[in-house]
Amino acid sequence: MTLTRPTEIQQDDQDVLTQDPAKVILFNDDIHTFDEVITQLMKAIRCSPEEAESMAWEVHNNGKACVYTGEMHKCLRVNSVLEEIALHTQIEM
Repeated sequence: MTLTRPTEIQQDDQDVLTQDPAKVILFNDDIHTFDEVITQLMKAIRCSPEEAESMAWEVHNNGKACVYTGEMHKCLRVNSVLEEIALHTQIEM
């Protein structure tokens, strides 16, 4: 019986999935006020009050909205800020 050592498979340092833009989805709820959502959106994505209000209305009317698209590490930061006040979010690839 001959034993062979497994060969190493070298992988590229970059993960293909992380190169695609990710999206932060914000879901509507009956807990937070418009002002709370607008303030948190401005803090999370550094947008104007008008942009944040527009997104808040989209979330309200459609049940959810994409509020940020970008690199995964930036989506994780945005998601974290939104979740500071327990907003319901999801990151999609």
